[in-house]
Amino acid sequence: MAKKSIEILVGGFVLLGLAALLFLALKAANLTSFGNGETYMLKARFDNIGGLKQRAAVRSAGVTVGRVESITLDPQTYMGVVTLQVAKGVSFPRDSSAKILTSGLLGDQYIGIEPGAEDQMLAPGATITQTQSAVVLENLIGQFLFSKAADAGGGTGGDGDAASAPAPAKP
Repeated sequence: MAKKSIEILVGGFVLLGLAALLFLALKAANLTSFGNGETYMLKARFDNIGGLKQRAAVRSAGVTVGRVESITLDPQTYMGVVTLQVAKGVSFPRDSSAKILTSGLLGDQYIGIEPGAEDQMLAPGATITQTQSAVVLENLIGQFLFSKAADAGGGTGGDGDAASAPAPAKP
C-alpha cells in the first residue's frame, strides 16, 4: 500500500511539472491572452517595425492594454501597417502617438501608446497618425562608426588638411 501511494504522489508531481512547462511555453510564445474581454482594432503606420512580432504587447503607461494583431506592408507607401487589438474599455484621444519600444536593452519589442490631449477619442478601425519607428541597434552603431570615421578622416583641422598646412615661403 505504501508503494502505491508513493507512485501516485510521484505521478502528481510529474503532472504538475508538465502543467508548469506548458504554462511557461505559452508565456514564452506570447500565446496567453491579455484578457478575455471584447476588443476593437486600431492601425498604425511605421517606417520601420524592427523586430516587432504578431502578438506583441500594446502598452500604455506600462500597462498591457492589447496585442499586435497583424503586420503588413502597404504596397503604395512601403510602410509597415500594424493592426492593434485593444481592450474595449480602453480608449485613446485622437492625437495619441504610438512608438515601437524595447523591453530592456535587447528584449522583445512592443507598441507603446502615449495618450494625447484631445477630447475626441479614436474610433474603432481608426489609424494612429503620430508614430515613431523602432530604433534599430545596427543602424545606431553604423551611424556612430560613420561619424567617428568622418571626424578622423579630415575636414576638422587634423593632419593632411589644407587649412593646417604651413603657408609656402615667399622668395
